[in-house]
Amino acid sequence: MLTVEKIGGTSMSKLDDVLKNIIHYPQDEGFRYGRVFVVSAFGGVTNKLLEDKKTREPGIYTQFVLQQDYEKGIDQLLEELMQLNEQFVEIGLNLTEANDFLIKRIELTKVYLRSMDKVISSGYVDKNNIFLAAREMLASLGEAHSAFNLVNILQNNGIRAIMVDLTGFHDPSNSTIDERIRKCFTNIDYDHNIVVATGYTRGIEGIMREFDRGYSEITFSKIAVLLKADEAVIHKEFHLSSADPKIVGVENSVIVGNTNYDVADQLADVGMEAIHPKASKPLEKAGINLRIKNTFDPFHPGTLITKDYVGKESKIEIITGSDRVLVVEIHDASMVGQAGFDLGIMKIFKKYNISYIMKATNANSISLVVWQEGLPKELIGELESSYEQVTVKEVAIVSLIGTNIAQPGVLAKAATVLAENNINIHCVSQSLRQVNIQFIIERDLYARAVISLNEVLCRHHS
Repeated sequence: MLTVEKIGGTSMSKLDDVLKNIIHYPQDEGFRYGRVFVVSAFGGVTNKLLEDKKTREPGIYTQFVLQQDYEKGIDQLLEELMQLNEQFVEIGLNLTEANDFLIKRIELTKVYLRSMDKVISSGYVDKNNIFLAAREMLASLGEAHSAFNLVNILQNNGIRAIMVDLTGFHDPSNSTIDERIRKCFTNIDYDHNIVVATGYTRGIEGIMREFDRGYSEITFSKIAVLLKADEAVIHKEFHLSSADPKIVGVENSVIVGNTNYDVADQLADVGMEAIHPKASKPLEKAGINLRIKNTFDPFHPGTLITKDYVGKESKIEIITGSDRVLVVEIHDASMVGQAGFDLGIMKIFKKYNISYIMKATNANSISLVVWQEGLPKELIGELESSYEQVTVKEVAIVSLIGTNIAQPGVLAKAATVLAENNINIHCVSQSLRQVNIQFIIERDLYARAVISLNEVLCRHHS
């Protein structure tokens, strides 16, 4: 059996748990070769290299773009990473080898960045292309560091392990992402080795240009499809649960257990990614099942995502959403009965590269729910100059998702729960496929809505 498995950054930061709970060393009945691990950078490292994913606090990349003292930032990060290395000595890391690898790679990165600086200052090139190249190179450092450390620890514990460095750091060839993965995974003895690959893959098209911070899951998916894996596995710091344990409490969340790729897409659409949607599609098409496991609950089988799974009973499997959205409502009396009226609205959204999460309409109004972050003021201005009335309101979206909810009473029961908790519904959406019911509510009532819906619709079914 060959499995391709991704280990997230939070899990990687606790390598002792990775050894015990994922790789099963000291060797127990769970240990086996024939496994390929695709690793993220240690928790928080990519945030420092690029920018904080949540707060957008600038990192080294932003310092480089703004022509600030990025070398000082790199040196500070090097010190932090070497201190991080010291934490892994007890479980087998050779500190001298690990620090030597880190220093050489970071020093060469500084050389490359200085060269880029000179090219930019010449004024003869498109700065944006240089910036994108710098972003790619900086991102690759985190995964190279974590992959090297894991392989070094495994080897020092007597486990046959191979590092597959997909960063192309010392390879000047102009390979595509797929070509590099194919080349690097040729002639590997999977039956007698643990293989550890970097989550970042260098390619001429630039993996971050299209996927940005979701790149490690793209690498993971491409490797799984290439190797025709028997199963793909993602190890996270939590189970895929009925609701966010941080909101409802771990004791009140129900492990999903089984679901399908359609549900995974619905989750990604509202920002709760079981897997990046562009990583899940190739797995789904290749017929490879995906398992989501909790690193810190190793004996639980986790949640299996397959193409065709449908729950035996009609129920809500997952309640999720976000309190970081806006509803943009366009009201125009001339809309009623006019074919293609919303095409003009969609052209404006496309012009600014903004995709909506949800859409609700009536005779003379169209409400679109979008992410608050990154919504250009110019878009709203263009809408206001084109239509009778435009309203923008800060709201929350709550999604009720399941493989088998196309039954009478599910929508009514959810609406009743919200009403009983004094939560007004501003907009509602449910497509004919009926895998996702979406409610728009007041932003400050988001947590109350998730808790109450989870209690009635999920816990009572468990």
